[in-house]
Amino acid sequence: MRYLNGREIRDFVKARQLHQVRSLRQSQGINLNLTIIQTKDDNLSNVYTNLKKRYGEDIEVAVDIVKTSATEAEKIIKGLDADSSVTGVLVQLPLDDISLTDKVINAISPDKDVDGLGDSPKWDPTTAMAINWLLAGYNISLDNKKIAIVGQGRLVGAPLMKMWRGSGYDVMALDDTCDDLRLALADKDIVVTATGVPGLIKSRMLKHGATVVDAGTASDGGAIKGDLAPEVYERDDLTLTPQKGGVGPLTIAALFDNVIRAGAVSTK
Repeated sequence: MRYLNGREIRDFVKARQLHQVRSLRQSQGINLNLTIIQTKDDNLSNVYTNLKKRYGEDIEVAVDIVKTSATEAEKIIKGLDADSSVTGVLVQLPLDDISLTDKVINAISPDKDVDGLGDSPKWDPTTAMAINWLLAGYNISLDNKKIAIVGQGRLVGAPLMKMWRGSGYDVMALDDTCDDLRLALADKDIVVTATGVPGLIKSRMLKHGATVVDAGTASDGGAIKGDLAPEVYERDDLTLTPQKGGVGPLTIAALFDNVIRAGAVSTK
């Protein structure tokens, strides 16, 4: 088995980002700030906002976490958009009221939408960036490959599908309600799964020698789990993201790449 270790690539990216942040501050007097809007006070949301805060500290970017409700978020975002000291704004998903997701995310101006999830993004969506980085870092090409993306959510599946189809790759869109995932995945060389359904993808569904990226996250009994069933990790012919340290670390790194870009562009 070959593991796609996102932490190794992240550490390389982080060292480069620290240099960039210091250079912006020293040469142009730019201090970067990311503000995270969190409306749901649960284990998964708290874990991810705190990871982003710690990453920001490591590369000397200030990270503020504002806890509020989805109904109040739009008003707060308007204030942050008008604040020149705020480089980027991110809304931690899911919201406490998911019906307001589109409205709240699109309240962020494209210049500060560093997660790249609005309808007119200026910056690439971070998880899609992270998956591209991960595959490229291990020299896995998408050319002439049969690809499936399981899960079409706003954070992962939908932006990645748009990005890869726009690049001309052969990509099939699937979700956890597909009648026969085993049949749909049987000939796929690359599978990205991001449904948040623990254990959805079984070993028997995957082609011999496939590359599988698990970007699914769910809180199950207090533990964070992905979409791959445990027996998938018993196969020695697959190239896989590990149960921890695959896409997640690179998604945070990609986020801060966008923060750095936003800060550099804001002075031009």
